[in-house]
Amino acid sequence: MYSYTAYKLLEDSLDICCTRPGCPKPINFFPDLDNAVVLKSVPQKFCVSCGMPLILDGRYVPIRKLGQGGFGAAFLSCDRRTPGMRECVVKQLQPSVNFKPEQIKKVTQLFHREAEVLEKLGAHPQIPELFAFFALEPPTTEEPIELFYLVQQYIDGENLEQELYSKGKFSEAEVTEVLEAVLEILDFVHSNGSIHRDIKPSNTMRSRDGKLYLVDFGAVKQVVAVGTKHPSENSTSNMPSEAVTNVYTPGFAPPEQTDGRAVFPSSDLYALAASCLFLLTAKQPTSFIDSYTNTWNWRPSVNISDKLANILERMLKEKPIERFQSASQALTALRKSKHSSDFSSYQWLLAPFLTGFEIGLLAVFLNNLLPGIGLGLVGIILGALVYAQYKQIIKKKHLFIIVGATFALVLMSLSMLQSVPILGFNLANNHLFVAFFAFLLGVLSIVLIGLSQLIYQLLTFAH
Repeated sequence: MYSYTAYKLLEDSLDICCTRPGCPKPINFFPDLDNAVVLKSVPQKFCVSCGMPLILDGRYVPIRKLGQGGFGAAFLSCDRRTPGMRECVVKQLQPSVNFKPEQIKKVTQLFHREAEVLEKLGAHPQIPELFAFFALEPPTTEEPIELFYLVQQYIDGENLEQELYSKGKFSEAEVTEVLEAVLEILDFVHSNGSIHRDIKPSNTMRSRDGKLYLVDFGAVKQVVAVGTKHPSENSTSNMPSEAVTNVYTPGFAPPEQTDGRAVFPSSDLYALAASCLFLLTAKQPTSFIDSYTNTWNWRPSVNISDKLANILERMLKEKPIERFQSASQALTALRKSKHSSDFSSYQWLLAPFLTGFEIGLLAVFLNNLLPGIGLGLVGIILGALVYAQYKQIIKKKHLFIIVGATFALVLMSLSMLQSVPILGFNLANNHLFVAFFAFLLGVLSIVLIGLSQLIYQLLTFAH
């Protein structure tokens, strides 16, 4: 079974993209490559404009340019050495400076080292797998120069920036989902001694099946941007200090990175939080920085819970030491916040009290109205209220609704109650006893709800 790209190759006339930077006519038309057998057996094809080999490393056929950046370009390609001509992405990395011989040697070493890192990181199911890496020297160049290539798994989907522009601003739930997924990936990345260095919405891909992937690690780009400085002691990749920090996107990168200082795992967390603001507001993060005080001022512009806001605020601290120190730490805080309540201690007490009092009145009213099944209905209602509080369906604002419903039920119960024979007493017109009995049942409900809430909280913190 051939890939979609392979089918298009065989269905239409084959165009192959030249990957040489500055090629005047990079699209090459080959009508003779009209079937899989020929495509898989042809020794090589060369660009008619510049003579650059088109079939990279003898197996990868660039079909369409996916993007162009300061460090090179990416091409949708097919691997003709696989049975189904597997789709893949070939990333061509072009050095940004004219290297001296000693620099070329150093870059080659670093390129191999960083390829090894990417191979290790590609073991994660949400990081594109590394298939190959190699270097090519374009023919007929005045000065020798090497172009570096990485071949990675192709993620068929769109990045979060594209998704934002197509569907609009993300909700709190959607941003929380993204935050949790990327933190899980970063936990793996950081635990392997690496730092992404270029977290942003366009570097987070969502595949057709909804799975999120983290792409375009800045470490590889550092290889082609390496200067002549000595390695930084704080660099996990042993890259020169300039190269460690000069790969970033303004607006998302933390201050230590934009200032040319060493980066840390918390640097990725800063960029991730800035990405969340971008998804929530569809505005560049820099628009939320007060130019006079040079501080963040974003909270009035977003409608999210205090729990999520507090987490983002800590991730956006100016000093790295004040942020979460690891993705794991941030992930733990996020998951605890998802299971905790927005209620204060006072509100946690108020909620079961109101609920309990209401349940007490319901017990009296429904038992009188529906003898035999009234108390069963009360049990169902009590369970539903407890569940609603656990799942935070009942919010702060809903407490006022509960208060109103309670007073309405009191008035309805006292006006409609006819006769409730309990313990031999006739309660007709005995409103004081009705209220007292409701109070007793309310106290019992308060105890049950409060105890279950306490157990729930203890279990949450235990995890």
